Amino acid sequence: MAVSHWLVSFVLFLLPFVTRVAAQQQGCSVANDRPSVDENNPPGYVVTTIHVEAGFTVMIDPTSPDAGFFTIQGSELQLSQSVDYEEDTLLLVFLTCQNAAGQSDSLEIIVTIVDVNDNSPVFKQTNLTEVVPEDTKVNATIVPLEDLSASDGDLDTIFYELTTIVPGTDGYFAIKGVNNPEIYLQKALDYEKFNFTTLVLYARDRPVGSSDTTNTATATINIFIEQTDTKPPWFLPCTFMDTDKRICISSPYTGRVNISEMSTEPLKLEPGPIYAIDPDYTLNEKIVYRIVGGDADNVFSVNADTGNLTMNKAATAPDSYLLQVMATQVNNIQKYSIATVEIKVINKSEYPPYFESRIYYGTVSVGLAPRSFVFQAGDPSSPLVITAMDEDFPDKINPNIEYYIKNSTDFFATKDGFILTNVMLQSPGTVTIEAVGKDTVSLQEGSTVIVVEVILATAVTVSDKRYTAGDMAILGGVLAALLLIAFVFLGLMIFKWYGKPVRYLISKKFSKEISEDYQNQSYQQEEPPYVNIKQHEMSEDSSVQSMVHVLEQPVLSLPSSHVEEIDSLPKASTASTIIFDQEEKGEEVEEEPEDEKEVKSILRTDRRVADDGYKAVWFKTDVDPDAGERVEVIEENAADGGDDSDQDLEKNEKEEDDDYDNDSHPRGLGVSFAPESSSLPVAEGVGNRSHTDAMAEDDNNL
Repeated sequence: MAVSHWLVSFVLFLLPFVTRVAAQQQGCSVANDRPSVDENNPPGYVVTTIHVEAGFTVMIDPTSPDAGFFTIQGSELQLSQSVDYEEDTLLLVFLTCQNAAGQSDSLEIIVTIVDVNDNSPVFKQTNLTEVVPEDTKVNATIVPLEDLSASDGDLDTIFYELTTIVPGTDGYFAIKGVNNPEIYLQKALDYEKFNFTTLVLYARDRPVGSSDTTNTATATINIFIEQTDTKPPWFLPCTFMDTDKRICISSPYTGRVNISEMSTEPLKLEPGPIYAIDPDYTLNEKIVYRIVGGDADNVFSVNADTGNLTMNKAATAPDSYLLQVMATQVNNIQKYSIATVEIKVINKSEYPPYFESRIYYGTVSVGLAPRSFVFQAGDPSSPLVITAMDEDFPDKINPNIEYYIKNSTDFFATKDGFILTNVMLQSPGTVTIEAVGKDTVSLQEGSTVIVVEVILATAVTVSDKRYTAGDMAILGGVLAALLLIAFVFLGLMIFKWYGKPVRYLISKKFSKEISEDYQNQSYQQEEPPYVNIKQHEMSEDSSVQSMVHVLEQPVLSLPSSHVEEIDSLPKASTASTIIFDQEEKGEEVEEEPEDEKEVKSILRTDRRVADDGYKAVWFKTDVDPDAGERVEVIEENAADGGDDSDQDLEKNEKEEDDDYDNDSHPRGLGVSFAPESSSLPVAEGVGNRSHTDAMAEDDNNL
């Protein structure tokens, strides 16, 4: 049996003295009298080596405290059994050396047992079960420390770690520290997310990641979540507003009643009857209903247990009712919800919608994109259209009817009754679907059957081709470019053919606007389109003087030589008439009486000889060469008049107009050409009347 610790301490105190005594004795000795031995050693472990002198023998003193642990084999001191640090930390043994003469001495050997990590931590309970209410507060203790602490035979410090096995339940539970295994709630529980999880608690005698040999123990904790009354009632159907499914909002209920008619049956509502549930479905608390608003006339009532809405009396006004119905838990009135119920008052509908054709036949090709038309069977150019009639309307056309497909998701119906594909059909075959026409006001319905034959794709026709917005944009751009080119080309053509006249008219108008104060307003005559105007360019002094000299000559008879010269002119040539009013004679004209200021033409076919001072121009046919009168003709080169281009004529006309506009009296030469068809030469007479009077008279004669 191992010696007690106090005895070992006393031996260690006396050890220096004993060592000195042993050193003085002769007979035996040991290599190490303070050896260390690991615990859990195998039997026969060598503690130390004994050196015995000649004539001496050595043996273990049976009175040694731990003599039973040792044995001597030859010169070796061995352990006869395994030692455990947790039981013995020191072993003390005495060796006796003796010779034949009876001389002896004693050796003391102290063996230190070294602790080895040979024990694993141990939990009091390796499998625990806890029930946790759903409304447990965060940071509350779930499993106390005393239920989770582990012990270690090596008296090592224990390190703990908590993990979760069930997916989606991480982060809800945790331990308070690496050396404190108490489990607490870290995040609020939700029974809708999970109601059970399993935790595993690890206990180690070395820190995580240590290179030393580590012993580990585990404990399993099963957590059951208990649902509690945490949510108010939900009206169904409803839509979840968050991913945690903790809030569900219902749509308003709608219904119809006939005006002045009381229904004895529960009202039919959309999307269904009034119905609420307790979201804490394991508790399933009882729900009661009542109307809390929108029924001031007490027309409606709701069954407290079932939620069925009925009428107390007929509705006499066409107004709609907007009711508020409250659902509450019987056990807790603070758990409640409110739904809106809209009741429309309508005229009574005697007849439901119906289809004149009980079966419609259509066809569609495989591989078409979704939202492609289904065409009439036998007429691939006409889309299939279904139409529901209603006898409540004079023309049987009810604008409130909407269509939908009841038993297929591959097709859908538009508001106008067209049938379109909802997916890309992959294989040919025959599909039978049910179409419904519903009156959205009276909620009455009628149905028909549509047999659609899905066939293999054929060549694309014009009706099959679908153009995108990009295609339309490209087409519009091309058309706009072509239209712009056409406008440019048209503008060039107009400029080519009408540019010069337009420029002339613009410049003429501009010139007249500038000289408006000096223009003779009485001269507004427009020249015939077949008359071309030409003005000779001559210096003002020379031309005026020469013309005055010519015009002031008396009218003489036309010599025969001159007559022959005139007759010899070409037929196509034109005769010229040059009119000039002197400024001195203009004043005399203004002093004439009013009766003498009549408009007279300077072109005449009769001769006016008696009128002194009157000068006129007449045609050759009326001139009698033998009359003895002298006619003087101012000739102009006929060739020049025939060769002038239109551009020169327009230029001359503009210059003439400018001359007339710059002065109240004409100061230029007026050139007039007769039509080419006329072959008559023109005689000329000169008078003292104004140019305006002369032109007016000429117009009258013509």
